[in-house]
Amino acid sequence: MKAYLVLDLSVNDFAGFKPYIAEIPAFIARHSGRYIVSGVQPTTIEGDWAPERLVIIEFPGREKAQAFLNDPDAQDLFKLRHATTTSKLLLADGCT
Repeated sequence: MKAYLVLDLSVNDFAGFKPYIAEIPAFIARHSGRYIVSGVQPTTIEGDWAPERLVIIEFPGREKAQAFLNDPDAQDLFKLRHATTTSKLLLADGCT
């Protein structure tokens, strides 16, 4: 069953965030992930959820998504994202 990482983020330091933008795709690919939505400005239709930027990454399964999140070589990039953005991250299983 496919799994999806959904990232809602506001970039606070774009210059500092640029290395993350440049380097994270290789880690996503390493774990068989692919962008479904890549940093777009979404339109809120209902409710008060109003992300500035939205990213959705598809993985073949939850185990691949977890492996991406736990990749020791990507941890510095995750720290960089935390330092340069305000973000919320969800992991959701897809439908069979």
